[in-house]
Amino acid sequence: MPTLLQINSSPLETSISRELTGEYVTAWKAAHPDGRVISRDLAVTIPQPLNAVWISANFTPAASRSEEQKQLLAFSDELIGELEAADEYVIGVAMHNFSIPSTLKLWIDQIARGGRTFSYSSAGPKGLLEGKKATVVVASGGVYEPGTPTGGFNFVEPYLRAVLGFLGVTDVTFVTASGAAKMMSGAVDRATFLQPALERIRAAAA
Repeated sequence: MPTLLQINSSPLETSISRELTGEYVTAWKAAHPDGRVISRDLAVTIPQPLNAVWISANFTPAASRSEEQKQLLAFSDELIGELEAADEYVIGVAMHNFSIPSTLKLWIDQIARGGRTFSYSSAGPKGLLEGKKATVVVASGGVYEPGTPTGGFNFVEPYLRAVLGFLGVTDVTFVTASGAAKMMSGAVDRATFLQPALERIRAAAA
């Protein structure tokens, strides 16, 4: 049974990235009627920042961890379990100050764990989430496409491509809905603005 992990990081229920990930799920279900969807809303269950106690627990061998240490890592284990169980991911990202939302960064900190999602050897790092597919939906107020005057300010795609690749996820598609400021100012209506991104989303989910 194919499994899709849907991750939303925007705190706004009406956000563009949420609407687009929702459309992805709808199209994916149509293409995979026997499939299962796991939903992870990072605005509802916000990951905690890492601290020294968490890091110490993580570096303690699993067989030697105390019950307290196991509890500290339980949420991280749950998040990693979702990644391991899913065949593909759709991640909704609203650009915040040229980068990703803080909730998504906290999630990355919780799931990037040596021995679980990556490992090191004499040959260098190796991602352990191999064979997965990811679609990243990015919504931004401005236009940050390559070749535009502000294209160099987009740190979302290179960062997430690097992080996912480090974890072994190299089949990554980015779908961007940029220039939302025009919609918010009333220069274009929401349906017209979203239509091109919705078409790309449906194609990616098929």
